[in-house]
Amino acid sequence: MQYFVAKDSIIRKIWGSPDTTLFIFAGAAAEFAVNKAVDWLYFTGRLPADPLGRLFSTVVYSQKIIFSELADAHRAIDQVTFIHKGVEQNRGAHIPDWAYRDVLFMLIGYSVSSFEVLYRKLSDAEKDEIFDVFYRMGLRMGLKELPQNYGEWVPAHQDHLQQDTIRSEFTIDLYKQYRKHLGYIRYQLLKQVQVLIVPQKVSQLLSLGDTRYLMPALWLYKLSRKFGLAEAIITATLPKKYKSQIKGLQAE
Repeated sequence: MQYFVAKDSIIRKIWGSPDTTLFIFAGAAAEFAVNKAVDWLYFTGRLPADPLGRLFSTVVYSQKIIFSELADAHRAIDQVTFIHKGVEQNRGAHIPDWAYRDVLFMLIGYSVSSFEVLYRKLSDAEKDEIFDVFYRMGLRMGLKELPQNYGEWVPAHQDHLQQDTIRSEFTIDLYKQYRKHLGYIRYQLLKQVQVLIVPQKVSQLLSLGDTRYLMPALWLYKLSRKFGLAEAIITATLPKKYKSQIKGLQAE
């Protein structure tokens, strides 16, 4: 049986752990807010109405692809393409190719930074494995001008950050929605996690500050894993309405 991602790949470990997946979610929440194409997410109305649910669905769908058999993964990717084509038809415009690449670049970047913050440094070979998974997703979606390997992705990602990110009225509104749906304490925690993993350009645009408050908590969390308390801590970090979604981030 052929899978989209080999069972011994590092990316299965990354996306099979609720903590790293939630960190990826936090990073995407930051970068979506400053992406120049965020207006496409506002067009359907789903993002401002339920920003956490909308971003969770993106993360969970990516996770589904990573753990699927090859044929099922291809069908899921094709479904993503089909859904976006429908949005384009409704708006009467095309989502720019660079916006699709930006999302792939986010998933690559936050897969790396989240795991390294929570666990350990990744080897060059492991980073290439991570890149290859999302590269193949991009090829299936018919995207052009993709870098060919992780080494090429690094400068391409920096170029995209310089060209495709901006602080806008959407940025301000989206963070207001994050605070509304999370509450003050969880909202502050989200921003502290984002400081740890987002690129410098994104952090500057969002004025995220430093990590002085999170570092002790991060150390305690890493310690909690040794005593089997990590799942309870993770569950407590988001509102109750997302409890089932958090539990679903644990891959079998």
